[in-house]
Amino acid sequence: MADTDILMSDFDYILPEERIAKYPLEERDSSKLLEYADGKITEHVFRNIADLLPEDSVMVFNDTRVVPARLHFMKPTGAHVEIFCLEPRQPAEYNLIFAETECCRWKCIVGNVKRWKSGRLMLCGHDSSPEAAGLGLEAELIERDGETSIIEFTWKNGMPFSRVLEICGTVPIPPYLNRESESIDSERYQTLYARYRGSVAAPTAGLHFTERVLASLKARGIDMETVCLHVGAGTFLPVKSEGISGHTMHREPFSVDIGLLRRLRNRSRRVIAVGTTSVRTLESLYYAGVLCIEEGCPHDIPQWMPYGREFPYSFEEAMDALISYLERNSMDSLKIGTRIIIVPGFRFRATDILVTNFHQPQSTLLLLVSAFVGGNWREIYDYALSHGFRFLSYGDSSLLFKA
Repeated sequence: MADTDILMSDFDYILPEERIAKYPLEERDSSKLLEYADGKITEHVFRNIADLLPEDSVMVFNDTRVVPARLHFMKPTGAHVEIFCLEPRQPAEYNLIFAETECCRWKCIVGNVKRWKSGRLMLCGHDSSPEAAGLGLEAELIERDGETSIIEFTWKNGMPFSRVLEICGTVPIPPYLNRESESIDSERYQTLYARYRGSVAAPTAGLHFTERVLASLKARGIDMETVCLHVGAGTFLPVKSEGISGHTMHREPFSVDIGLLRRLRNRSRRVIAVGTTSVRTLESLYYAGVLCIEEGCPHDIPQWMPYGREFPYSFEEAMDALISYLERNSMDSLKIGTRIIIVPGFRFRATDILVTNFHQPQSTLLLLVSAFVGGNWREIYDYALSHGFRFLSYGDSSLLFKA
């Protein structure tokens, strides 16, 4: 069982500013790759990752797509207000809100929100773009809810909101890059296989994959499957409490096809998760199955559900319950949310191998890595820091075999 009083100071390390990769490399798959297996560390180039993986395994990718969710508006006084769209509110489904052609509401983070009491704001800088000017995009503050706000957007010309964001928004690159979004980010802060719009942050482990790498995986007999978890801005939030028990995880919606559930249920092959978002999705499936067994239907996975008691059900039993529920209700995919937190002591039931970048000090992602490698994260990170590896979203990658 996990120790939910884990001190975040035990997961601190010094990350020099110059080790943070501010820009991507010219070629995605030319990044360095650290392999950690059986307590040993070796160095490779990412384009050769297929050679390091077990044949006849299954690699699971997160095919979410980053949306240009950062918008800049101007008050009549000339003051700028930045609005960062987090998740849809009206309509509440991503596919529906992106199809809206006149009006929609989002849960947002608003910069300078205290200076915005009421009234509509006009898009900033629209005069430099005739296409943006023709939309007449406006924002109205509907309500505040703690650190977030509900914002209503209205526009004309009948364009779907997905296109409105493409014209008016910018890619919300991570704040730790300490720079504004640039044209290169529109392409490179997006995986090659990104499909379903909804994330405000990229599943960055996938940024290294190229057509060449995907072809090499196929040639090695590795099946490629997808899940979709929309990454929220909470992925950037630091843990402010001394202990992890004081940290509240954000909800992230995900969907998994019933076909993948059936293949996971017949666990004859090793499962490789590309990124921590894929891990959170895969591991949440077991608890969705437990909810089917104990409550009759799946729902959002609570943060601490994996801890506090032992679960008597096998992974296969949990998948059977989940598959049976979907079949009874004529559903071809599971669509719920997860707040699951993965910390040392977590029992991994679905994931055998993890591809992931190097994460921030005192972050929940570093806790996940520590849990996966049996606590040996510091050895891995010390090696990466002393051997020229680049860190965070645009940085190098690691291939970790479960302890």
